[in-house]
Amino acid sequence: MANQTTDTVWVDATKVNTKFLKEGNNRYLVYFKMSKVAPRSRPQFWTRNISFETYNGKDAIVIKQEWEDRDSIVHTVKSVCDKKTFAPLYHQSWWKQRGTGEYDFMNKTARINDLPLTDADTARNRKGPYQAFQKALTQYSLNWHLDLEVFPLLPYKLNTTFMIPFYDPGYIAPNFEAYTVSGSGQLEGYDNQKVDCWLLTHESRGLKEVFWISKKTQEVLKLENEIGKDRWRYKVKLGFSV
Repeated sequence: MANQTTDTVWVDATKVNTKFLKEGNNRYLVYFKMSKVAPRSRPQFWTRNISFETYNGKDAIVIKQEWEDRDSIVHTVKSVCDKKTFAPLYHQSWWKQRGTGEYDFMNKTARINDLPLTDADTARNRKGPYQAFQKALTQYSLNWHLDLEVFPLLPYKLNTTFMIPFYDPGYIAPNFEAYTVSGSGQLEGYDNQKVDCWLLTHESRGLKEVFWISKKTQEVLKLENEIGKDRWRYKVKLGFSV
């Protein structure tokens, strides 16, 4: 039997289709299992709100995130992207333990904990983010912190590998990451509804992710994330919540 060939798609502004993003809230239950038979632990709820707005005169998509831990909010984000290309225009985040970061792609400025990043920074935790941001300003990239909103934009086809130019503001420089449409699967939802899904797989050292993406709506419904040995992380989209 002949080996199945895989088509490679280098994702750029012409390959994304933002029509699959809808305004409103999407909420995910996130948790860990330390083995296949272990109880679920470290639960969080992630709320992601999508709205269509005008930002500095440009049609934009605004995504606001709020991550809740057991009894407190641990992370908030506001990300603004071009409505057609989904290229980042602005990104501001707060972490309970790390503080704030702000990256303005239109004005080409960045700040960490309210201090501007400049080429004079020598500390590793500032020089690295500054250099990464400068690289991101010179090329098309997609915000890795919005992966659950990026995946619905892609032109799915079996045995396709997407090379996605992901950039996570404040961290590593833009880099092409390989995500492969490795197969199909089916999830059972409310009222015995069967949902046909694409399986999108991403692997790196000690890490394997499989995203379940609805073939009808292209929304991410589930993530199975294998981390090292005998450790898993899951994200499950909630059908409704209060």
